[in-house]
Amino acid sequence: MKKTYAVPRSTPVLLAVPLLTGLYWLVASGGIFGSLLACVPGLLLVGGSMMVWWSPGEPRAYALTGLGAFFGVLLGVPWLLISGDEGLWALVGSVAGALVNARQSVQVIARVEGGAPVRESLKMDLKVALDEAVLGYFIAGARMPTGVQATEACDQARALDETLSERGIYAQPERLHVAPPAPEADSVDSALEHRWGVRYEAVQFPSAFRADDTLPGGAVWNHLDANRQVPVRVVRHSEPGRPWLLCIHGYRMGTPRLDFSLFGPNGLVNKFGVNVVMPVLPLHGSRRVGMRSGDFYLDGNPLDLFHAQCQALSDLRQTVAWIRGQDPQARIGVFGVSLGGYNAALLSNYEPDLDFVVSAVPVADFAETLWRVLPPAHQGYFTTQGLDEARYARVLGPVSPLSSATRLAPDRRFVLAAAADRVVPPGQALLLAAHWGVEPVWYQGSHLSIRRESQTLATVEQAVVAAGWRLPLR
Repeated sequence: MKKTYAVPRSTPVLLAVPLLTGLYWLVASGGIFGSLLACVPGLLLVGGSMMVWWSPGEPRAYALTGLGAFFGVLLGVPWLLISGDEGLWALVGSVAGALVNARQSVQVIARVEGGAPVRESLKMDLKVALDEAVLGYFIAGARMPTGVQATEACDQARALDETLSERGIYAQPERLHVAPPAPEADSVDSALEHRWGVRYEAVQFPSAFRADDTLPGGAVWNHLDANRQVPVRVVRHSEPGRPWLLCIHGYRMGTPRLDFSLFGPNGLVNKFGVNVVMPVLPLHGSRRVGMRSGDFYLDGNPLDLFHAQCQALSDLRQTVAWIRGQDPQARIGVFGVSLGGYNAALLSNYEPDLDFVVSAVPVADFAETLWRVLPPAHQGYFTTQGLDEARYARVLGPVSPLSSATRLAPDRRFVLAAAADRVVPPGQALLLAAHWGVEPVWYQGSHLSIRRESQTLATVEQAVVAAGWRLPLR
């Protein structure tokens, strides 16, 4: 889906706010140490603002400006305490720059990407500003392949495309995804833990997934030792025989603090009377192979995402098999957020007998979503080397929820979307909703505000009722 951007409604005066703030950071800071720190918000604000001015429909421009404003606020507080007026101007300018940038991004981009109309307000600007800062962090922190690695990535993409076509995987993607067995009882480790106000079972079992080492990148993937175990956190209801809610986290999450903050497992257990199961996706949390949770899932070699999604689907199906081993009559619903929403939708294509799936602020087409924020130099080089957006979309097709039909009944499919989502374009939710034949449920918020939106829990409640769990909602 190609994007066309409307003529921006921004004015030079508004665009000057983050630009002038960035310049102030660069010239007003004193001392070598202060100047080095000021370079971070200063250069991001100036560079991002100039990109916005030059290319008002460029998503990366607003994201980098938002990241600069975030660092400005973060560093402006201690500067205010140390130097008074100078720090005050830097802090005020950074806050104003964040809000102006957020309002501009909604007016210029969000309103032409489809979805529900955005009700502009200061509260909405604050939500969007946080989205832009996080997207800026994702973009600035992405480690794209360069030099020989970039050439090898393109060669591997062409080879993988040819192999998948020759083996008929494009026509029958289910041939790629063999149902994994339930983990053997003696291979499952379990311990009780208490962190961040949550008592839970820390369960772990070996992943049944092995990448096909005849596919490009498969052999390397199989040597990621830290990724070989599947950690699952379980919060059970006090009464046996309760339904199970499988909660799938987002990108760069997978740690107890972040996952508990997102899902609030104690609240889910108490309100819906369910058992909550939170598996950790490949390369996340304790499974990480880089410095940060999620490294190499969406950055690095573009084909890593193919193997990551193959394993994610297998691990989630293995988690479902583990649940059914605990409770053969288990009723299972799925609630996934962002990257978890993508995986929840993909799981529904292959796992039978799920009661419902809530896919919240989901990605539906990773090729389109990632290509829009790819640096122009990489876009150009990849394209000339045969790895254009169309080929990338084709290679990712077998691990896309759009590649085959869901097994859920229409009244068990729920897409929750943010009207002002700046991390995942709202058009992605529309793609999944159209594939499922349902209307998205919209809330007036951003990607990261989902945990504080009343519509989130209301949508899960709607799914629980539709599934006929008939539990006391407490």
